[in-house]
Amino acid sequence: MRSTCLVAALAGLAYAAPKPTPQFINFEEFDSAEVPEVTGPAPGAVSEPVAYSEPVAKAEAAAEVTEELSSSEKRSLVARGVNDPCSPQPEGYGPKPDEDTAAAFLAFDAFSDMANKAPTPQGYALSFSNKQASVSLNSYLGLYTLKSYDTIKCQQLCDAANLCSGFNIFYERNPTLAPAEACPKPSSLTNIKCTLWGSPVTPESAKNKGQYRRDFQVVIAGSNGYTKNNPPEAQPGFTGPVALGGAINAPNSYIGQKYFAGVYDAGLCAGACQANTAYNRRHPRADGTYDACNFYNVYLLSKNNQPEGTYCSLYTKAWEKRYSTNFGQYRGSDYYSVSSSYAYTLAPLDPGRI
Repeated sequence: MRSTCLVAALAGLAYAAPKPTPQFINFEEFDSAEVPEVTGPAPGAVSEPVAYSEPVAKAEAAAEVTEELSSSEKRSLVARGVNDPCSPQPEGYGPKPDEDTAAAFLAFDAFSDMANKAPTPQGYALSFSNKQASVSLNSYLGLYTLKSYDTIKCQQLCDAANLCSGFNIFYERNPTLAPAEACPKPSSLTNIKCTLWGSPVTPESAKNKGQYRRDFQVVIAGSNGYTKNNPPEAQPGFTGPVALGGAINAPNSYIGQKYFAGVYDAGLCAGACQANTAYNRRHPRADGTYDACNFYNVYLLSKNNQPEGTYCSLYTKAWEKRYSTNFGQYRGSDYYSVSSSYAYTLAPLDPGRI
């Protein structure tokens, strides 16, 4: 294992021999991570099925870690299409105020009344209610348009989607035609939208207040956010998840970290852990030993209470909950917090010897 020369070369995974405490958040790793360009539905979209695949993401994470041990490589993102000019838009099922203006839409009592009385689904917690903005995060999974303001239906869609940790339901003022030069300000319709997210949704994440499409103003009302209470899924080859208080801050056996912007996915860390071991096994020390990743701590890293992505800390041995003492830290005036922190242990353990 050539850990001494590798440390300076790594673009992502901070791989090295076991390190002493503290295992603080690596902001260089955070800043260098590729951030998804898509942070919510495309303007005018009424349906965007969930496309995130756990097996694919895990395989990509493992490949990325392996690649980073010698070079860096970025993945391309698929560009979105646009609506044809002045094309009719799908029918909206929400109510409309008598006056067809953005101001009247925002002041319409029917939206706030429905949002305030909507039931919180079992297994979820209400994160925010009746905002005039929708969620915008890099953990976006998909969009569905509903025929009624139905939090239970939106919850069911979230439960059916792998890694969905929260959802946002809201009314959105949309045009009846795709705005273009020949129809810059068409009449409006009301869509009831349900967006799914691969991380918790917070009040701070509800920051999309709409936009202009030509002369037509898109606005949002009656926006409610809900976060799932469940832990992350079990991972093949590991025991866990075991809930922790904060992030692990162990006295030894730490071999590095990896950060993935976007969806909170414990499988990404499993892939990083396994790829780390595989590389080390191919590059053992002279005595035939290598650092095996036998334990990882996964948590959701948030900046000022806005979820950012999945943070993985890797270790050669397992640690108990009493070592999970890192709850977050400041960088300037920004606070980076640790939440949804869980531990996974390799089963059986790898002895770290050829």
